[in-house]
Amino acid sequence: MQVITIAGKTISSNDKPFIIAELSGNHQRDFSIAKEMIKQAAEAGVDAIKLQSYTADSMTLDTDKEGFVIRDSSNLWQGKNLHSLYAEAATPYEWHEALFSYAKSLGLIAFSSPFDKEAVDMLEGLNVPCYKVASFENNDLPLIEYIAKTGKPIILSTGMASLAEIDEAVRTIRAQGNQQIILLKCTSTYPASAQNTNLATIAHMQQSFDCLVGLSDHTLGIGVSVASMVMGASVIEKHFVLDRNAGGVDAAFSLEPAELTSLVIECNNAKLALGEVRYGGTEAEEKSKMYRRSIYVSCNIKAGELFTPNNLKIVRPGLGMPPKYWETVLGRKASRDLDKGTPLSWELFS
Repeated sequence: MQVITIAGKTISSNDKPFIIAELSGNHQRDFSIAKEMIKQAAEAGVDAIKLQSYTADSMTLDTDKEGFVIRDSSNLWQGKNLHSLYAEAATPYEWHEALFSYAKSLGLIAFSSPFDKEAVDMLEGLNVPCYKVASFENNDLPLIEYIAKTGKPIILSTGMASLAEIDEAVRTIRAQGNQQIILLKCTSTYPASAQNTNLATIAHMQQSFDCLVGLSDHTLGIGVSVASMVMGASVIEKHFVLDRNAGGVDAAFSLEPAELTSLVIECNNAKLALGEVRYGGTEAEEKSKMYRRSIYVSCNIKAGELFTPNNLKIVRPGLGMPPKYWETVLGRKASRDLDKGTPLSWELFS
């Protein structure tokens, strides 16, 4: 069984799911909103909050040339210039230390997705416990190699990546002697639909790469995340916003606080419910067994009288003979007088 420890928190297939609230740019570049998001994420019961560490200039070029403006009509950010979008969504570097410190004071693990080597250096200076690689960066092998050299756990989203591309990323990490890898199934549409999520990939990915797996979930609601528990997910990442109606670049597919609380509760319940292969009832069901059906005397019977369907009945509770003996007992004689409500037993036959 694989086990990875992040800031003292153990992650494995036997542990409660590790749940990450992704703040992304939903703070709308308002520090007080970012702090309130962290506070409410802690109250929701998540294990960690995650930031994104980039600047508009580290992400793209400031131009409107072809490819630098989102034209796709199905895209949440249609019509936006990439540079301006990233400028709107970026978390200022000078916030990181204060936000990490605040999260830690609330008992949360805090880390980030770096989008270039300078961001890794900045985060190393803040002694983050792990790193996340975003789906759009999972083909940036020089960046992944640079992160892997820190020796810290890497949570890598696999959106859009082929099996061969994931293999390249994993080999790049392992080549640096870093075996602490968690792969997240991800569908890089915003929002993602349930039918495009393909949760079955999670179990296959675990078998293919022999590492912990999870889900970076961009669908609406919590159902897909909860279902991923069945496929072996140990980590869930979900975008978070205080109020979808108040805006935020990712607000449309982010969970509000009450929904985040439900996510934590239901993912934990789903993980517990998986249990083990077991028949015959649990220890907790033992008391219930007395209320199963059994054979009872249904009216007063005199000694020597035959047992028939007219004086016996299969009813609850289960203190009499099991119903499977029904045909066996019919036609036999009572050894003594029996009152209605007497559970039938072998010693009552003459």
